[in-house]
Amino acid sequence: MTTENIGQRKADHIDLCAKEDVGFRATRTLFEDVRLVHNALPDLDEARIDTSTNLFGKRLRAPLVIAAMTGGTDEAGRINQQLARLAEERGVAFGLGSQRAMTKRPSARESYRVRDVAPTTVILGNLGLVQARDMSTDEVGSLAHEVGADAICIHLNPAMELVQPGGDRDFSRGLETIARLVRDLPLPVVVKETGCGLSAEVGRRLIGANVSHVDVSGAGGTSWVGVETKRASARGDEAASALGEALWDWGIPTAASVAMMAPLGFQTIIATGGVASGVDAAKALSLGATCAGVARPLLKALVASGPSGAAAALDAVIRELRAVMLLTGSGDPSALRKAPRMVLGELARWTQQNG
Repeated sequence: MTTENIGQRKADHIDLCAKEDVGFRATRTLFEDVRLVHNALPDLDEARIDTSTNLFGKRLRAPLVIAAMTGGTDEAGRINQQLARLAEERGVAFGLGSQRAMTKRPSARESYRVRDVAPTTVILGNLGLVQARDMSTDEVGSLAHEVGADAICIHLNPAMELVQPGGDRDFSRGLETIARLVRDLPLPVVVKETGCGLSAEVGRRLIGANVSHVDVSGAGGTSWVGVETKRASARGDEAASALGEALWDWGIPTAASVAMMAPLGFQTIIATGGVASGVDAAKALSLGATCAGVARPLLKALVASGPSGAAAALDAVIRELRAVMLLTGSGDPSALRKAPRMVLGELARWTQQNG
């Protein structure tokens, strides 16, 4: 793939995610199948609810991540700066988009540098597994160090790559690469999907490779297959477009993926993929997530209304999360994970049939 194509792809992703309908069509997150039991006698002062959470050695004021979205272009750099500043102000974590462009185009490196506006909060680096496989451990570590990352996400995205023009097709030696990075990198490694979720079987294989941290990035929010399908259609690539249409709704719903990861013993489970509200975030935590990641709603608010719009959207998520914590009698996130709940419908079937 040429460097010009990487830059154009990043620009296309921003435009499509901010302005087009690239959500899953039929697949849902299944958060609607989680019913948290109302506590009419919470015996709590809302003002004293503690939403803080430890993540990678730092204390967040809320168990939230502004999840990985972009990087590699001037516009992406502005978005990263604005959202990283918001993460610092609100005390939540911030995830960078794929840093692959940094390895291809020196001019792209600046778009990932946000420590000047987010000096203290958690920053997550990001690199594709295929790219990490073909790099030395020191090279991967250097990418994380350059952006001041507290941890690096190694993302898995085979479905997206199959539809992407010029995308990767060789996904061999993946688990071997993950095990090497977990063993040799001097910072935490988060294994994350890119909108298709992690299964119980994959979770067990990751545990076997000594992985402690995952981001399920499940189905039900942005379909990155859908994003690439629209790009393929615009280029007149009929074969890729047809494949994308067939796979648009491929994936494991986010709630199901969190529920499958929870019993396996991971230290950190980040729930991204269609988390659109504080109620969704609370349900993710009740299923066992450490943090919930919010992405496209904040990007859309930022594009539509600027930094103040993104701040209002994030504040609404935090406000709803606090409200649900009160209404379940949960004084802190650990109590929310133990709060009574009902798991219904399709989500119950996912959990029963997939361990």
